[in-house]
Amino acid sequence: MRILALDVGEKNIGLAISDELGWTAQGLPSIKVQSRDKSIASILDITRQRQVGEIVVGMPVNLDGTTGKKAKEVADFVQDLKKRTQLPIKVWDERLTSMQAEKLMLEADLSRKKRKKRIDMLSAQLILQSYLDAESRSDNA
Repeated sequence: MRILALDVGEKNIGLAISDELGWTAQGLPSIKVQSRDKSIASILDITRQRQVGEIVVGMPVNLDGTTGKKAKEVADFVQDLKKRTQLPIKVWDERLTSMQAEKLMLEADLSRKKRKKRIDMLSAQLILQSYLDAESRSDNA
C-alpha cells in the first residue's frame, strides 16, 4: 500500500509518496495552490493514479508543542479532505522539517532558486520518511 504525504503551504502543497512496501519516501512535483477545491481535486487524482491507501498530512506544531494559526488552517484543510475521500488520513508532527530540508539543500550546495523550487517536496519527503520510520518501529515493538 502506498502512502501519500502532504506538506500544506499557502502557495504550494509539497507531495511525497512511499514505495509499495512503505519503506522509502520519494518526492512528487508540488501542487500550486489555486483554491482549496482544486487542490483537493488534484490530491484525489494523485491518490487514484498512484493507488494510494493512506494520506499523511504534516501538522505545523510550534517548538513548544502548541498549535497556532497555520495549524488551524491545515486542520481545516484536513477536515475538507476527509469529506471528499474514504482514505484514512493521519496528521503528523512536522516540526523542523522545513529547516531540515533547507539545511540538506544547503549542504548539497543548491542555488537559492533550486532550493525554492524543491523545499516543499523535500519537506513532504521528510514528513513521510519520519512517519514510515515510526510505523516500522511500532510494528517491530
